[in-house]
Amino acid sequence: MLSKFKRNKHQQHLAQLPKLPQSVDAVQTLYSPADFRSTLLEAIANATQRIYLVALYLENDDGGRDVLSALYAAKRQRPELEISILVDWHRAQRGRIGAVAANTNADWYCRMAHENPGVIVPIYGVPVNTREALGVLHLKGYIVDDCVIYSGASLNDVYLHRHDKYRYDRYHLLTNPQLANTMVDYIKKSLLVASAVQRLDREDRPKSPEIKNETRQFRQSLRDCSYHFADQASANELAVTPMVGLGKQNTLNQTIYHLMASTDEKLTLCTPYFNMPALLARNIMGLLRRGKQVEIIVGDKTANDFYIPQDQPFKIIGALPYLYEINLRRFLSRLQKFIDSGQLIVRLWKDGDNSYHLKGIWVDDRWQLITGNNLNPRAWRLDLENAILIHDPNQEMLGQRQLELEHIRRHTEVVSHYMELETIPNYPVKVRKLIRRLRRIRIDRLISRIL
Repeated sequence: MLSKFKRNKHQQHLAQLPKLPQSVDAVQTLYSPADFRSTLLEAIANATQRIYLVALYLENDDGGRDVLSALYAAKRQRPELEISILVDWHRAQRGRIGAVAANTNADWYCRMAHENPGVIVPIYGVPVNTREALGVLHLKGYIVDDCVIYSGASLNDVYLHRHDKYRYDRYHLLTNPQLANTMVDYIKKSLLVASAVQRLDREDRPKSPEIKNETRQFRQSLRDCSYHFADQASANELAVTPMVGLGKQNTLNQTIYHLMASTDEKLTLCTPYFNMPALLARNIMGLLRRGKQVEIIVGDKTANDFYIPQDQPFKIIGALPYLYEINLRRFLSRLQKFIDSGQLIVRLWKDGDNSYHLKGIWVDDRWQLITGNNLNPRAWRLDLENAILIHDPNQEMLGQRQLELEHIRRHTEVVSHYMELETIPNYPVKVRKLIRRLRRIRIDRLISRIL
């Protein structure tokens, strides 16, 4: 008779994924953005072979300047270093949402190149779609020599906790030559060779409309690109599986679905924006009906990076955290009986004026997904995403896993009833009016798909 593991199609999908062996001694979990900053800068300073940094953006502020200055210093000291930085093409050429698009990050990259003649630190802009609203480079991973520093964080003051405020994420260091080579090979063969991918540290770069056709072809090619590596790990050892995907039916999305559905006892899930694809919401409901325990850790609306305090000028983007809270309240109202029984635990994260950017999935102390994927419709359909799935059948990483979750839960409060969440009549006047206007013309559904 087949074992339960082999009979379960979801667990069978996970078992059939190719895996790379991973030594537990070569895995380190960091628990704060300040540790992430110091670790990344130290790794750059000590690099001997290669540095590949991939993020949504590298910002022209103190935190971003620390990183780019460290890269120039490393290249000046060791000219043989192989360095490439990849950021989103559109994001680098605009200001922050709601700000004037003057003195952009790309302009700063050009100034740094001029100020460091003869020291080449190429910064590439990756256009995942012809418009930012329709897809961005949301890949994660800072590869230094044979170490992959994986985090959902981009590179600026708040992600690096450079000043008073921080944006909380997850941070893992995996020293694994095969994993690092796999991720670098993808960058080289699937991204850097594309004609749509252009240097941002050059003033003669093309305008977005000039590479529109190349960008469309590039997006189509990304749907068929993946990490290529041989299955080298057994089912009974600590192993990692890197995954990358674009579009609804990609391997990463399928694995997230199967991973959640494979839960035998408990699923823990983190997302900063509660706006789940219907398939994942049904997954959670199905688990609860089958008697499984589910824990969801989501940011309080005031810990959302789009939240605008009431003493500051209101912008339309400031309605997003309220839309996410409405989604969460509606979702929990259908599942209150599971909250009452303790089977569903929902935690809201809040720590002063700081913000929450955590994503990830833990299943049965056996599987752990580290990812930049927000588990929302945008990640599911529009953005180029990746992840590393960790299989830990002997619970070698149990201590690190538990400590990380303890740190995450430290600034959370449990929601005991869905009515504890605010409703539209309690929102600030401008937010209330905007949301009601959006709902009348049903554009709030469109917004939820692209933001």
